[in-house]
Amino acid sequence: MTQRAHEPASAPKPITSLQNEKVKAIRALEMRKVRKETGLFVAEGASILITAREHGFAPETLVFKTGTAPSGVARGFVDWALGAGAECLEVNEAVLGKLASKDNPQNMLAVFRQRWRAARDATKAVSAELWLVLEEVRDSGNLGTIIRTVDAVGASGVILIGNCCDPYARECVRATMGSVFAVPLVKMTREAFLSWRAAWKGEIIGTHLDGQEDFRKVQPGGPVLLLMGSEGPGLSDELARTCTHLIKIPMAGQLDSLNLAVAAGLVLYQLRGPNLAP
Repeated sequence: MTQRAHEPASAPKPITSLQNEKVKAIRALEMRKVRKETGLFVAEGASILITAREHGFAPETLVFKTGTAPSGVARGFVDWALGAGAECLEVNEAVLGKLASKDNPQNMLAVFRQRWRAARDATKAVSAELWLVLEEVRDSGNLGTIIRTVDAVGASGVILIGNCCDPYARECVRATMGSVFAVPLVKMTREAFLSWRAAWKGEIIGTHLDGQEDFRKVQPGGPVLLLMGSEGPGLSDELARTCTHLIKIPMAGQLDSLNLAVAAGLVLYQLRGPNLAP
């Protein structure tokens, strides 16, 4: 699907057939199994591609609608992709309709290589670090919104524990509005996380229905791990037991919990508040 790294690519290739093998390969990236096997994912839209470029990502393949890139921003994307050795496919409306999202489709999309980080040495965490640890989150829209919020508050990154949804799924990438390219992502098994966490010298704060501390009153003085569980069961007892603080978000209504992305936003802004400019 791609040229050799840094090898200048040829001019864009026109494609009009839905049966083209390159089109089929891109469509297959809708499946998590294929994303896992190839290590690739699709991002769509000019604003998201701008963020990718700003953070040092280069596309493996760029796809754009015929007639949309003679000049301007779109032409700049094509030149960027060709210069990076990517293959550029100029497709008709029918082909783009099969590759673009059904809701608010864009005229340009690209295939990128996923970028997973290794967990940094827990013993070297500095005071300003805040990692959001998510256990078995299942909703792609929630995860994408959370990644975007992590970016907004300048947190260190996201650690995904256990069987989480895929941050490189199309819905999640779209919900991040490009922050998937900016936020470090780490994935670990629960066992690996517990082993790694044992060397963590800072606070470990978990949101939990049994939490007794008001999230607005927690004022950590060093590096922080913020642990949050899945949309239904919440944080497991196993991870809750590792926390130095179990916090709650007070509510006056009849519900006993908030949407995970909303809850994450509230706590992240509370913890990162001192680091944010007015």
